[in-house]
Amino acid sequence: MDVRVLGSSGGVGTGKGTMSLLVDDDILIDAGTGVAQLSVHELSRLRHVFLTHSHLDHIAYLPLLGDTVFGLVPEPIRVYALPETLNALRQHIFNGIIWPDFTRIPSKQEPVFRFQPLLPGEVCQLGVRSVEAVRVNHSVPCIGYRVANGSGAFAISGDTTCNNSFWEALNAHSSLDILLVETAFSNKDEQLAHIAHHYCPRLLAADLDKLRHRPRIYIIHAKPGEESAILREYRELLADRDISSLAGGVHFTL
Repeated sequence: MDVRVLGSSGGVGTGKGTMSLLVDDDILIDAGTGVAQLSVHELSRLRHVFLTHSHLDHIAYLPLLGDTVFGLVPEPIRVYALPETLNALRQHIFNGIIWPDFTRIPSKQEPVFRFQPLLPGEVCQLGVRSVEAVRVNHSVPCIGYRVANGSGAFAISGDTTCNNSFWEALNAHSSLDILLVETAFSNKDEQLAHIAHHYCPRLLAADLDKLRHRPRIYIIHAKPGEESAILREYRELLADRDISSLAGGVHFTL
């Protein structure tokens, strides 16, 4: 299982893209601006998109993906997400005003996208790969994912702040190799982290005590300009942990 980080930033700018991972050549996890790193050929090979939630930095390139691969995909691309996220997409994006409804184009029977509701705790099996939806705690309904293939597993938190459900779901399995976990703010903005339902290093350090695994930890979703401060604070709080910032363009294999 090859994982390519297309975008991992909490904002945009030169060399930065918002959240999106490519798993092998057929799965996207989130569809932020990092999707722009893929060629048209690579986009046409996608078959599954798993969304964490409805915020723009995680879905911005989904409409453009539909327009790009129209006529290039042999079957509908399945878009998996919470029912609330899919309803938000129908109402606010694929509504014929902001963007054409690619769940009905070119036809209702064979559209570009086919929406698939996914609830916390459900597992989607794609060959040897399993994608498990896990409830997290954000300002809108949101899920993280644990992805495994029999030889390795990684998890991505989606956007979240302090919670028990994510850590309990990860502890229910025997292993976790890599953890991609959001931290939007440095500790000076802890109050804002509470308000926006994001992590800062102090909050995540406390939650990591709930995790019985010792994965490699990569920080995602940092606000541009805050990356160095966030990483420095983590290394002060968690000197015994393998923790790094994650940039777009990184690959790892499980």
